[in-house]
Amino acid sequence: MKKWMLLVVAACVTFALTACGTSSSSADKKTLVMGTSADYPPFESKDGDKIVGFDVDLANALAKKTGHEIEVKDMDFNGLVTALKTNKVDIVLSGMTPTPKRKKQVDFSNVYYTAHNMIVTKKSSGIKSLDDLKGKTVGVQLGSIQEEKAKELTPDYNLKVENRNRISDLTEEIKAGRFDAAIIEDIVAEKYINKNEELVGYNLPKEPDEKAGSAIAFKKGSDLTEKFNKALEEMEKSGELEKLKEKWFGGETKK
Repeated sequence: MKKWMLLVVAACVTFALTACGTSSSSADKKTLVMGTSADYPPFESKDGDKIVGFDVDLANALAKKTGHEIEVKDMDFNGLVTALKTNKVDIVLSGMTPTPKRKKQVDFSNVYYTAHNMIVTKKSSGIKSLDDLKGKTVGVQLGSIQEEKAKELTPDYNLKVENRNRISDLTEEIKAGRFDAAIIEDIVAEKYINKNEELVGYNLPKEPDEKAGSAIAFKKGSDLTEKFNKALEEMEKSGELEKLKEKWFGGETKK
């Protein structure tokens, strides 16, 4: 009888511990792990061993308002959604656009920044518009909306689309002559162009119904989504969000 009772108690304890483990959520954690790809200035980039940028400052501000702290983890952009789904990170801030495909896998906050795309190429390439890209090799970041855009343009412009994990890889391939151009988000492209005198950028024509923007990604059904959205709305109303944009983007934030 004693042995039977011990087995029952042990089973109850095991069940209770398991229940506690499964019922806990990211919303209960003090420190949230933020996944990002730190090759995307001014949103996120490395300053020595430290990761800095608009997304990092935004995450810290939102975390403070919701009672959390942030630990930033750098990884390839293409692996961020998987990292979120497999509990390797709790949130993703990485200039990520809430596309229909991504929305099937993760939840998103409201959009906090609206983006546009740019063609980046060598000054000596002769490429000055979309028409000049016909038959050219164009680089894009793997898993990005720019990759989707390039594939969308391929039938009409006969593009050869190549992808790389990092934006810095794209600019190096252009400089080495392996890519004719790359499609990169404009504000990010400008940061790389400013550091490379041989590069230049041209705005990619925007379709009337085309929407692109950055939002925070969460696990499906996460309690954090509503909390962070509320905090994000508070930052918009108070002007805190606009101050962060001015800090990292300068005056060209209202697009």
